[in-house]
Amino acid sequence: MIEVYIDGASAGDPGPSGAGIFIKGHGSAERYSIPLGIMSNHQAEFRALIEALKICTKQGYQTVSFRTDSQAVENAMEKRYAKKQEYRLLLEEALALADQLNLFFIKWIPSKENKMADELSRKAIQLNDK
Repeated sequence: MIEVYIDGASAGDPGPSGAGIFIKGHGSAERYSIPLGIMSNHQAEFRALIEALKICTKQGYQTVSFRTDSQAVENAMEKRYAKKQEYRLLLEEALALADQLNLFFIKWIPSKENKMADELSRKAIQLNDK
């Protein structure tokens, strides 16, 4: 099973944002720092999930376990519902990608267990406008 750690970060709310994605499995590790432009922190968390799902589908991963320190993202994916309209389209995109996988799990973890993705997301903020 592939384990995917994700984090979204913003320098301001809204502000320059980035996604950090750390994927491990099959004896290797992949690291991604993806600049996201200007958005809120919650939007960045959803975009991190979407970008990671895109990577997983492109790589052909079919059994994937996601870890996030965003309870909003974890709850939205588990319930397949986002209360706020601004997150519904992001959720729909994430669900469509997750539904392409054979098995998709998502679990909330404390921030201290998500340090690699956090570092990658902060690095991604710096990549905006470069």
